[in-house]
Amino acid sequence: MRNRVITIKGKDIIVECLKRQGTKQVFGITGGAIIPLYDALYDHPDIQNIICRHEQGAAHMAAGFARACGKPGVILGTSGPGGTNMVTGIMDAHMDSTPMVAMAGQVPISLIGKDAFQETDMVGITMPITKHNFKVTDPEKMAEIILKAFKIATEGRPGPVYIDLPKDMQSADVKTPIPDKVFLPSYKPTIKPNPLPIKRAAEIILRSERPLIIAGGGCIIAGAQNELVEFVNAVKIPVNTTTMGKGIFPENHPLSLGVMGMHGEEHANYAAINCDCLIALGCRFSDRITGDTKTFAPHAKIIHADVDPSEIGKNVRVDVPIVGDAKHIITMLHQTILQLAQKDSYKSQAWIKKLQELKEMTHSAEERDVKGMTQGGILKILNKFKQETDIVATGVGQHQMFGEHFLSFTQPRTWITSGGAGTMGYGLPAALGAKVAKPDRTVWDLDGDGSFQMTSQELATAKQFSIKVNTVIMNNENLGMVRQWLDIFSEKRFSGIDYGKSNPNFVKLAQAYQLDGIHVTRESEMIDALKAALKSEETFVIDCAVPKEDFILPMLPPGKGLQHIIGGKTIFKQTWDEVR
Repeated sequence: MRNRVITIKGKDIIVECLKRQGTKQVFGITGGAIIPLYDALYDHPDIQNIICRHEQGAAHMAAGFARACGKPGVILGTSGPGGTNMVTGIMDAHMDSTPMVAMAGQVPISLIGKDAFQETDMVGITMPITKHNFKVTDPEKMAEIILKAFKIATEGRPGPVYIDLPKDMQSADVKTPIPDKVFLPSYKPTIKPNPLPIKRAAEIILRSERPLIIAGGGCIIAGAQNELVEFVNAVKIPVNTTTMGKGIFPENHPLSLGVMGMHGEEHANYAAINCDCLIALGCRFSDRITGDTKTFAPHAKIIHADVDPSEIGKNVRVDVPIVGDAKHIITMLHQTILQLAQKDSYKSQAWIKKLQELKEMTHSAEERDVKGMTQGGILKILNKFKQETDIVATGVGQHQMFGEHFLSFTQPRTWITSGGAGTMGYGLPAALGAKVAKPDRTVWDLDGDGSFQMTSQELATAKQFSIKVNTVIMNNENLGMVRQWLDIFSEKRFSGIDYGKSNPNFVKLAQAYQLDGIHVTRESEMIDALKAALKSEETFVIDCAVPKEDFILPMLPPGKGLQHIIGGKTIFKQTWDEVR
């Protein structure tokens, strides 16, 4: 008797692969070329089908989901504009190493290359902004492709993977069973580092007198918080973080200096300028961190550790390159230093004391000067109000940098922001995605009036699927960050930034989506507004009227080095005119 061959539709293969990968939610919008896959989801209510209002919003929701829990977010869209609307969110995920699997319908194989309705070369479009992409041209390879996509998206340095799904491939019969595993012979990321550069790094650290750690987003991805805290407690090295690394090292720790870079803490930037040994862990040395690379960390031996070897030496000179996963690297570095160290050989007490004094000076000045109905004043209130486990997602602009500066975090994956791409519109959908990933957490969306309006339609998604987040909008009726640049660097030639009175009433906008909100015009009203947001069982909008002249300082002038930061309270007091 012959073995019976079981056939299954391509669309059902996709759903079964999603389930085997532990997917519980998908974010997206249906359309003609993706109808077969959505039809398959109809029979699988254990996968929540979250209907978004725009594919960019769906992509940011998937990103917020992934950033909150570490698992890849999944987005679905149709052909043509459905796919191209995803592109901004895919690009954002690529820049911030966010695991994501994006799938969009495509015209049937027989119509590809014939300018059929909604035909778009999504493989060509997404090639520069994904870790990899696939077009399914053989239904028998459907399962293999889906499983490879998840593997690529999550292993090594995470990132987005795009899959093009011709409509006929979704409906085709498939005889090949779903494999238990897939293999990628050409893709073998290095996880455990070579011990030789670890030893060289340890020797340099032990000889240094002014060492500094920069902890980046790679440490969060690696789940390295405990290892980092234990290492720092043992060797007593101060810690800067990048924007993407915020939260990996507790910001209430005595050796935490906070975020460095363009709008970083004064003392954190001072440490980067004056250190003699720089240990960068899971950090890609973006221009927002280094400023002019020719003058970056001029006196330091630089140790650069990253899971992606292409990042090492790309932007700054490196004395010791280490390729591997941050968690493994920190553990090995810690062990090696303990083996090599001699009693009383560490000489950083004066360095630590100096940095702690500068930190106290800057924070005391901010406590004295930052108050009232300003973005900093409001966020100081929110910082005292929120809990350690609360998650804050942000839009992009001044409010984002004010949040970076005035909100403190002690846990990873509680600060979710668009770093590399700086994507306006990221905040609300990312907050919704984070809430889906962590339903028991309180989630805040810190937004600006300009950024919020880019994706405000996702309030409908919040309402329909009962996803509860608390949105705080810094409303200055301007594109605030651009206004700040034009004020300081372009002789106040304010071109294209003033919304005037054309902004909607954000509370009424929330009410139009059957949600609620409140206006805040006085600092004294803020606590009651925050309490009202938490009391509400649905997404709630707090519209804060803030002055358009409110600038986030200090800041790094374009093309300058960290030593040229302006607008500080204690260390970098020089003005732009003095720098010029």
